[in-house]
Amino acid sequence: MSLQWTLIAGFLYLEIAVVLLLVLPVASPKRWQKIFKSRFMQTFSNQASWYFGLILLILVLFLLDAIREMRKYSSPDHEAHLHLDAEMQSNMRLFRAQRNFYIAGFALFLSLVIRRLTTLISTQATLLAQSEAALAQAKSATTAARDIMTKSSGEAAQNSTNEAHDKEITELKEKLKKTEKDLEHSKKDREAMVSQSQSLKNEYDRLMEEHRLLQVKVSKGDGDKKSD
Repeated sequence: MSLQWTLIAGFLYLEIAVVLLLVLPVASPKRWQKIFKSRFMQTFSNQASWYFGLILLILVLFLLDAIREMRKYSSPDHEAHLHLDAEMQSNMRLFRAQRNFYIAGFALFLSLVIRRLTTLISTQATLLAQSEAALAQAKSATTAARDIMTKSSGEAAQNSTNEAHDKEITELKEKLKKTEKDLEHSKKDREAMVSQSQSLKNEYDRLMEEHRLLQVKVSKGDGDKKSD
């Protein structure tokens, strides 16, 4: 087998392994979706269509070459039948052409299968995420509806008592207003008393200073008399 057909056969075996991994329950669709959206895969996904088209073109060219070889060696050759060695060589080349045809054909087919499987797995993962979100939203909506029904039934039972409570609240508000007014008056009285006490304190300090000055004068007068 030549080098190019060895590479095509290796690519076919790799495709078979990838198909088995995607088909068998090795990982969930969500896990595959995470792998497809990983940084390593994103580097290839930006040019995935270009790579895929290039691979398909190469496989189609090899497939056409194999078909050409099959048609070339499948045509009867009268001279080859006259020699056993030539006939064996022709049959061997025909077998190789057929083998190459199947290798290229299956590789091309599995390339399309892998692309379709990855698309279906990604779609399935997206649908699963949407269904889980819708289920969670439906549960929250059901819980909210139950809470609203419970509150509405409780409010219907409390409507009769709310009227009496409203009256009490109105009376309490009026009493609170009166209390606030009284507090404002008492606050003003306290401020007036504080200012009055401050003025009295200032007056007392002034009188004490005058008394001290008088005592100094008196003491000086007594000294002058003693000196006379």
